[in-house]
Amino acid sequence: MTNFLQLCFAGLALGALYALVALGFVVIYKSTGVINFAQGGLVILGAYLTYNAHHTWGLPFYLAVPVAMAICALVGAATERVVLRRMVGQPPFAVIMVTIGLLFILEQAVTSIWGFNQLDLGDPWGIKKVTVGGLNLAQKDLWTIVLAAAALAAFFVFFRYSRMGVAMRATAFDQEAAVAQGISARRVFAVSWAIAAAVATIAGVMLAAGGGGLHSDLDIIALLAFPAIILGGLDSPGGAIVGGIIIGITQNLTAGYQGTGANHYLGFLGGGFSSVMPYVVMIVILMVRPYGLFGTREVRRI
Repeated sequence: MTNFLQLCFAGLALGALYALVALGFVVIYKSTGVINFAQGGLVILGAYLTYNAHHTWGLPFYLAVPVAMAICALVGAATERVVLRRMVGQPPFAVIMVTIGLLFILEQAVTSIWGFNQLDLGDPWGIKKVTVGGLNLAQKDLWTIVLAAAALAAFFVFFRYSRMGVAMRATAFDQEAAVAQGISARRVFAVSWAIAAAVATIAGVMLAAGGGGLHSDLDIIALLAFPAIILGGLDSPGGAIVGGIIIGITQNLTAGYQGTGANHYLGFLGGGFSSVMPYVVMIVILMVRPYGLFGTREVRRI
């Protein structure tokens, strides 16, 4: 039972990371209708900006993170202004290809500036653990859950009560009607990209914290988080959180119990099946609910 609870806790922390990345996808898709495959590039950019702010500029870690979030948010807004705004009205496939191109550009920019060597982020938690009720919990996982919960709560308060949040909801519901009421769709799109970049920074920082280290392959989390996005529903911020937690816990339990060891099961599936399990869960859910757990069902009238 102790091992099960520890695996669930670590899976919850992993799911919190997935939820942050998924939220970035959903915010942009909900406001612009674009699936932003450049989100992984924003994850590594935010993490490396935090490293730079902490080690090069000499800022304390807890100040380096919000500074990196602000800079990454500006990069996200500028990307929407310079590149994506020119693609308005173009076929969805063309816009998706542009975001994939942006992903490659961000990856190359990061490696050109900071190189390929693994770096120590310098977070204050390291590999320290705390014992709670007989469970050995990593401080990194505790802070991941706390920071992710704070970021998600701040987003939902902003989305629900602020004037810009109301404008974002109105634009997502009916863009033409929102524009007719004086809402600036361009500003909404820019803010959406800024929010996605800011939450991507938190995900990148927590992914590189502890013993993980900072390296240029961190953007793979965007691919691993994609089942959470589809599972929860592409246009549901709440679904992104639920989907991320489900995928994180499922993946971690699979890694803990499935394998070729004496106390493991289904060894014939191979040792790395935990990386495949999120997609298995996604397929099963989509067979029952094609629009995801909380996605909006599209109704067409002929």
